[in-house]
Amino acid sequence: MGEFNVFSVLELIGGLALFLFGMNVMGQALERRAGGALRDLLGRLTTNRWAGLLTGLGVTAIIQSSSATTVMVVGFVNSGIMTLRQSINVIMGANVGTTVTAWILSLSGISSDNFVVQLFKPSSFTPILAVIGLLYFLSGEGGKKRDTGSILLGFATLMYGMDIMSGAVSGLKDVEGFRQMFTVFSNPLLGALAGAVLTGIIQSSSASVGILQTLSLAGQVTNGMAIPIIMGQNIGTCITALLSSVGANKNARRAALVHLSFNVIGTSVLLAAFTVVKSFVHIPWLGEVASPLTIAIAHSVFNVLCTLMLVPLSGVLEKLVMRLVPDGKDPDTVEELDERLLATPVMALQRCHTIACDMAHVSALALKEAMGLLYGFDSAVMAKVKEKEDKSDHYEDILGTYLVKLSTRRISGENSAEAAKLLKIIGDFERISDHAVEVAAAAEEMHAKKQSFTPEAIEELKVLTSAMEEILDRTVTAFESNDLAAAVEIEPLEQVIDSIKDTLRTRHIARLQQGKCTIDVGFVWTDLLAALERSSDHCSNIAGCVLEISQNHMNIHETLRAAKKGDGEFKDMYESYMSKYSLE
Repeated sequence: MGEFNVFSVLELIGGLALFLFGMNVMGQALERRAGGALRDLLGRLTTNRWAGLLTGLGVTAIIQSSSATTVMVVGFVNSGIMTLRQSINVIMGANVGTTVTAWILSLSGISSDNFVVQLFKPSSFTPILAVIGLLYFLSGEGGKKRDTGSILLGFATLMYGMDIMSGAVSGLKDVEGFRQMFTVFSNPLLGALAGAVLTGIIQSSSASVGILQTLSLAGQVTNGMAIPIIMGQNIGTCITALLSSVGANKNARRAALVHLSFNVIGTSVLLAAFTVVKSFVHIPWLGEVASPLTIAIAHSVFNVLCTLMLVPLSGVLEKLVMRLVPDGKDPDTVEELDERLLATPVMALQRCHTIACDMAHVSALALKEAMGLLYGFDSAVMAKVKEKEDKSDHYEDILGTYLVKLSTRRISGENSAEAAKLLKIIGDFERISDHAVEVAAAAEEMHAKKQSFTPEAIEELKVLTSAMEEILDRTVTAFESNDLAAAVEIEPLEQVIDSIKDTLRTRHIARLQQGKCTIDVGFVWTDLLAALERSSDHCSNIAGCVLEISQNHMNIHETLRAAKKGDGEFKDMYESYMSKYSLE
């Protein structure tokens, strides 16, 4: 074995850096690659405590970090995606899910001359994974293949870093100072404190357990020393969630405190029980040298025991954090778009879609209310239309800014396309609300000047506004539910609206020539038709976006041309709408 010196320290630091970097790369790539799975898991979340617990376990097993899961949960609670009660169960599950990493890292402790057993050692299969990962990474262009390559490269880097650390600490068993340092950790309280401090510094219980597994290879860590350190690591991992809750609303801060309370209570009870048992009962196994495998087992047993002990007390934990963060006099508002969610692109996009759906309803309702003003002006309704247009502008501002920030992050090709689609669509919905104000302004002008359309014009306008209401409803449905059937029907209806507009303009000119209509009213009529026709164009754009994403390309005009050039389906729908909105 080599001598432990200053070069060993440098080697240890370098190995630790590679280990943490590999874990970070692998975790982020796993999250991107399993984006759909994350969405599905959280979509199944219910108030049932076991469903929530399994959700937390599953998500953490996927992204290999209970800290990341808890930060996600804090963001979800802050944005109103998840209730405090749901978050408690997910956080408990996350503590069990994080033990998966320790089991993977325990493979480094395999020792046997058997060829088959040797194949399971990381030093045997890691180089192969690295080569495969590199090939995937270089051949992929930002898609799933590239993410798969990042996962394999991250894992290979992580295991290589651990191997370097193992080699660096191999000489520590001959260093008297190192042996004396670890005798201090025979005191359970000091061991728990050391685990908490180390994990708090690197903000990852999985990484700190990995470091402990590496140190165990030096032969100076007993099982009795390792168990309190593992317990303390669970407390240290809470620092990430606590930091993420700074500036969040009350329920988000409560969620972070649930994480802390759960780990502090669980650690305190089990550490006390461990200390008592150790003092009165001689257990030879506690004096044996720990290995990566025994540390993985202890880590799993501790977290499972904590969870089983506290799952029945989730209601008590909820009441505890409600007392620690009481309701104040000021209302606890839900943040529309929480930047904490940017760390989880799938959920950030889901939240953006939810806000964009609110925007869609606001914009569509604004135009419907504005069209209603054409048949009976009401200043209160006029004010509501302007209010909705302001709200739509606000939605476009916050969504646009948020989506640009999201796009600067490393996200999957699927998520990137979704972000681009949302950016286009919110612009169209905002323009619809602008046209709503134009329609309302036309009604207000006619009311102020005591002008009115001819009875013939009103009947014609009713046909057009009815068609507009239908295209608005279909557009909102297509976008909100990703309803391709509704999206396909929008373009033929838009073509019918164009035809109706042309006919109404021609008939208006005839009435003008016959002296049935004044020039002033004619100007309002022309502006009104233009605003409604442009609104239908924006509906067509939105439908094109919904369809083009389903076809894996981003060319609205090509999508719409393909729809028009299709078989007789487009023509049949067009003729059906022409019959439904006939001006005869």
